[in-house]
Amino acid sequence: MGIEKITMPQLGESVTEGTISKWLVSPGDKVNKYDPIAEVMTDKVNAEVPSSFTGTIKELVAGEDETLAVGEVICTIETEGGAAAPAEEAVKEETTTKQASEAIAQANVDSSNKRRYSPAVLRLAQENNIDLEQLTGTGAGGRITRKDVQKVIETGQIPTAAPEKAVQEAPAAPQAAETPVAPTPAAASKPAAAPVQSMPGDIEIPVSGVRKAIAANMLRSKHEAPHAWTMVEIDVTNLVEYRNSIKGEFKKKEGFNLTFFAFFVKAVAQALKEYPQINSMWAGDKIIQKKDINLSIAVATDDALFVPVIKNADEKTIKGIAREITELAGKVRDGKLKSEEMQGGTFTVNNTGSFGSVQSMGIINYPQAAILQVESIVKRPVVMNGGMIAVRDMVNLCLSLDHRVLDGLVCGRFLARVKEILENTSKENTSVY
Repeated sequence: MGIEKITMPQLGESVTEGTISKWLVSPGDKVNKYDPIAEVMTDKVNAEVPSSFTGTIKELVAGEDETLAVGEVICTIETEGGAAAPAEEAVKEETTTKQASEAIAQANVDSSNKRRYSPAVLRLAQENNIDLEQLTGTGAGGRITRKDVQKVIETGQIPTAAPEKAVQEAPAAPQAAETPVAPTPAAASKPAAAPVQSMPGDIEIPVSGVRKAIAANMLRSKHEAPHAWTMVEIDVTNLVEYRNSIKGEFKKKEGFNLTFFAFFVKAVAQALKEYPQINSMWAGDKIIQKKDINLSIAVATDDALFVPVIKNADEKTIKGIAREITELAGKVRDGKLKSEEMQGGTFTVNNTGSFGSVQSMGIINYPQAAILQVESIVKRPVVMNGGMIAVRDMVNLCLSLDHRVLDGLVCGRFLARVKEILENTSKENTSVY
């Protein structure tokens, strides 16, 4: 018999840690290789972790709602095979490896990733009023890790915004440039916000692991990406007439619905191909313009939001996109969405119109550079050419953008192209196949 360790897997590109949201096994349970043993959540995906071995669960090292770095041990399993190494030897080996890793990290320290904070780091810093700018990270590129923040919390030496920094950032008169300015008490410390108190009759709802991950990712997006917003109004009367005229036959022939959303996703994919700057990401010292057009689509459940990805959307027909939307949404509702189906997104399209919204300002799906909200199609009176008023099917498209990556000019042209494609969608000009 031997004891093997199962570690936190890397569930996606740039993912550095994960949170155990639920254990699916208990000590003493027998599992086969590839059987799911836990549900793990990151800022990108909520997925089941399979067992790497066949055997009996020995110990659950990590608890539920505990966040661990990629590679850290989450549980141990007893397998058939060679004898297990003595516990003391295993501990010694792990300690030696950890010390070596820390030494290498210190020897190669730089600051390229200093301000790239994970959701867990941001959450811990916010909860404990810690100024992350005052910390020295031990992660790759000087990145501040969860362990760095926890170490500061344990020591009780909580760094807040430095008085000197506040003085440097304040505008100074030229003649006073050489005169030192004494920091005020207000600049030296920031009072913590008063905690929210429950009152009689209030209902306290525990924050689930999924909700914590969503909150952390949204906070990171708003914290790091300077959001700007713009909107266009589109006449989709011809599109509505075309779709309504073929939806019954389409459903009977294909077995799934032809939704308006599929037309919008196709138009966005086509416009992204023509304006690839929109299909970009911020990477600190450079902007990465992605070759593949992989569209994330927001799918909500009662208590969570998922963003499965339609890969190479520009190469798919409207029918193909409609099929993928139906399949991915079904997997989300049934809890069968795989981690790889949520990875690689380069731009997000959100169907906010499905619940009647006509105008909204989306938070960018970090690290993407933009998100498009497709609002509800409504009938409105419109002044046509010649001054005549007609009732038309109108829709608003709302674009949130990362102003580090994108400017108004290219975004305006991108939206104008989407508008042109949709307003020219009709039975005569468009095929769904």
